[in-house]
Amino acid sequence: MRIRALCVLFFTLILFSNAFPEDIETRIKTLEEITRQQSEKMSEHRKFIDELKGTLGTPDSKVPAPAGSGASAPGTSKVTGLFGGSAFTNPNISLVVNTFFYSSSRKQDEVDKRTIPGFTNLAQDGRTKGFNFESAELFIFAPVDPYFNLHANIPVTEEGAELEEAYFITTSLPAGFQVKGGKFKGGFGRINGQHPHAWDFVDVPLNYRAFMGPEGIGGEKGVQLTYLPPIPFYLQLGIEVFQGQNELLFDPDGKSPYGFTAFAKTSFDVGENSTLLFGPSFLTGKAKITTVADDTFFSGTSDLYGFELVYKWKPSRSRSFLFQSEYLYRRQSGDLTDLLSESANPLKRAQDGAYFQALYQWERWRFGARYDVLDLFKKDFELAGVPQDFGKQPWRATGALEFNPTEFSRLRLQYNRDDSARNGQVNNELFFQVLLGIGAHAAHAF
Repeated sequence: MRIRALCVLFFTLILFSNAFPEDIETRIKTLEEITRQQSEKMSEHRKFIDELKGTLGTPDSKVPAPAGSGASAPGTSKVTGLFGGSAFTNPNISLVVNTFFYSSSRKQDEVDKRTIPGFTNLAQDGRTKGFNFESAELFIFAPVDPYFNLHANIPVTEEGAELEEAYFITTSLPAGFQVKGGKFKGGFGRINGQHPHAWDFVDVPLNYRAFMGPEGIGGEKGVQLTYLPPIPFYLQLGIEVFQGQNELLFDPDGKSPYGFTAFAKTSFDVGENSTLLFGPSFLTGKAKITTVADDTFFSGTSDLYGFELVYKWKPSRSRSFLFQSEYLYRRQSGDLTDLLSESANPLKRAQDGAYFQALYQWERWRFGARYDVLDLFKKDFELAGVPQDFGKQPWRATGALEFNPTEFSRLRLQYNRDDSARNGQVNNELFFQVLLGIGAHAAHAF
């Protein structure tokens, strides 16, 4: 019995000894084939991810891109459209509605005629006591192919629709270069590159209003070239050529390139939760404008210098602190013609201004304060060699309280004490603003 059992066990071991190597060999081959297939798929996925990153302009970097740079920080652009699917065939589309209630201590006709003498004869447009509809801004974005992104911004107001921006950005140029072309907000300064719904207050600071207009140098036709040098910190260098149709600096009816810009922006991490961004900007061009004073025409040159400084502290999603400031210095030289008497006199003006603002976030609330001032260090206005005196130094103080129910909605209460008219007539202003956004609107640049 034992001999029979041993024989059965012996033959069984022989059979298994022949079959087991074959089974192992088969399994090894199978696993090798699966591994090869998975490796090929991973390589394809990696290649596709790299192409998408290049297409969306989101290189592997922890350093955020500044506003208006045309580059996006990682995670700020999504590859799916409004209804899902590929962004190549289904662009991101969003709509942002900006509306507010306005109250003033001055009469409506005084608000309509309130200028800043010596700086600009333009009043703050489109602001009436009561309910105001600022705009409904339609944003469209999509990668065209692995080489270009396409952006468009179409604000719709009560007067109709306007093409404010429509431009392309290259995504595959070598050595850190990038080209933007079409109609877009330039790289000069910080607020200049932002849309109104991204501002930290309802209105722009006084130095922007005095030197560039109510929305900065926005919607200019031209081309921009930027360069990111291969260094261990973020530095962006840029130059721009514009048609130059800003009505405070250039020629609203310009038929040839009038504006030229150069800027540099750099940022550093300061500790674990803080970032510092700063940089100079310069803009120059020919000027043919009627905004110096009523019934006048100025022909000459405009130079605008700027310096921006931003400090951000953000230890968590529910807490943050922002300090921001921009100093602007404008110099214009040429001839000022009185259209009534048809007499011309040489005009030289060198003027400056700055704003300082701080905002603190706690959970869904934000508390903000801002101080604007003109004639800070320079207030030269010489007509035919004679200095002109326009009165008191223009300034304004602002306080704001925000509540953000979600990332798609914002409620803002703002108070301005505006003493910029130079005649001692203070304008106490109160705003209640509602901002609502829908659609796949990518996060704003740093």
